[in-house]
Amino acid sequence: MSNKSKVEEMEDEPKKGQTEESTELNDEHIEGEKAEENDEEELSEEEKLREDLAKEKEKFLRLFAEFENYKRRTSKERMDLFKTAGQEVMVAMLPILDDFDRALKELSKSEDKEMFKGVELISNKFRETLKNKGLEQVEAKPGDKFDAEVHDAITQIPAPDKKMKGKIIDVVEKGFKLGDRIIRHPKVVVGN
Repeated sequence: MSNKSKVEEMEDEPKKGQTEESTELNDEHIEGEKAEENDEEELSEEEKLREDLAKEKEKFLRLFAEFENYKRRTSKERMDLFKTAGQEVMVAMLPILDDFDRALKELSKSEDKEMFKGVELISNKFRETLKNKGLEQVEAKPGDKFDAEVHDAITQIPAPDKKMKGKIIDVVEKGFKLGDRIIRHPKVVVGN
C-alpha cells in the first residue's frame, strides 16, 4: 500500500501542480478580462460623456440660432411699426387733403385772389408737413395703364378710342402711400 500510495502521490503531484498552474492562469485570465471590461466601461462612460457634450452643444447652437432669428424678426417688426406708426392719423388726414383740393378748385373760380392765396399757403404747408412724415401721392393720371395692384377701379366705361382701352379715363380720388405701403388706392374710371 505504501508503494501504491507513493505512486498515487507521484501521480497526484503533477495533477496538483497542473491545477495550481491552471488556477493561476485562470486567475490571470479572469483578471485580464475584468481589466478589459473596466476599460470598456471607462471608454463607454467617456463615450457617453462625449455624446452628452455633443448633444448639449447642438441644443445650445439651436437655441442661439432661434434667439438670433427672434431678435432679427422683432427688430424688423419694430422698424415696420415705426414706419407706419402714424398710418391711422395719416388716413384720417386724407379727407382733409381732398377738402383742400375741392376748396382750391372753387376758390380759383372766385374773384377774391387773396383768399385763394391764403388757402393755398395753408394747403401747401399741410401737404409739406405730411410729406415730411412719409406721405406720398400715388401717381395716377388719365392715359396711364390700369394696374389692379395699385389702382382701385370704381367703374368701367366704353373707351373713347381704342388707345384708351384698358387705361385710366378719369381719376376720381387720389391715392397715397406711407413709406412703401399704399394706405389709399387711387379710385379710377377704366376704359373698356
